[in-house]
Amino acid sequence: MRKGFTPEQIIKKLREAEVLLSKGEKVEQVIRKLGISDVTYYRWKKEYGGMQVEQARRLKEIEQENARLKKLVADLSLDNSILKEVARGNF
Repeated sequence: MRKGFTPEQIIKKLREAEVLLSKGEKVEQVIRKLGISDVTYYRWKKEYGGMQVEQARRLKEIEQENARLKKLVADLSLDNSILKEVARGNF
């Protein structure tokens, strides 16, 4: 079953991983303690590595806004295409 971690939880787990790694533990031991896979760890590290919680929240807000704007542009492009088709009389 897939767990949905929030950006705050991800950053907390990455910080915990950094502490454990600095104590000399291996990545395999750390990810086992965190309860995640190695692929998940590296993907999180790539996306959230070095981020603060506020930065992660802002990133998610911007991603949601971007998705909303893309949908809006797609709808407007479709409307524009339909209007052009009607104006030409090809219906």
